[in-house]
Amino acid sequence: MSGRGAKVAARAAAGLGLTAVAAGALIWWGPAGLYLWLKAAHVIAIIAWMAGMLYLPRLFVYHSEVPIGSPQSETFKVMERRLLRAIINPAMIATWVLGLWLAWEGGFFRSGWLHAKLAFVLALSGLHGYFSAAVRAFAEDRNVRSSRHWRVVNEVPAVLMILIVILVVVKPF
Repeated sequence: MSGRGAKVAARAAAGLGLTAVAAGALIWWGPAGLYLWLKAAHVIAIIAWMAGMLYLPRLFVYHSEVPIGSPQSETFKVMERRLLRAIINPAMIATWVLGLWLAWEGGFFRSGWLHAKLAFVLALSGLHGYFSAAVRAFAEDRNVRSSRHWRVVNEVPAVLMILIVILVVVKPF
């Protein structure tokens, strides 16, 4: 890992560690209304994650249409990397951690709707991984996908989000 990569990894680990300690302290302390506060934090994390998951493939559309090495291409690389590292990755982690705690605390692990929701959230997480690989490919000027591909892929997070929200709100089974 390069010096810069090691610094980023160290900052990420420190941030995750601090978040874990803070969450653990809150859970141990158990103030009144903790469930609702963590549920609100979960929703905020979801919104941030989805905003990034909807915007990143749109950046890929534009990035795939500019010449490699152009000033625009270099700007897109910075935008994609920062969006992924500063918003999407931390938001996904917070979404998962808080969501699993809420499901446990709420006793929902025996509910069919939660099983279906988790399957869709796993699919969204897999797409997140695909986008992470695409950020690396664009950064290394190795993208082989067309703007049309990214336009189609741009719709997938929205479809998954709709299915997840329906399952959580309606709880059909």
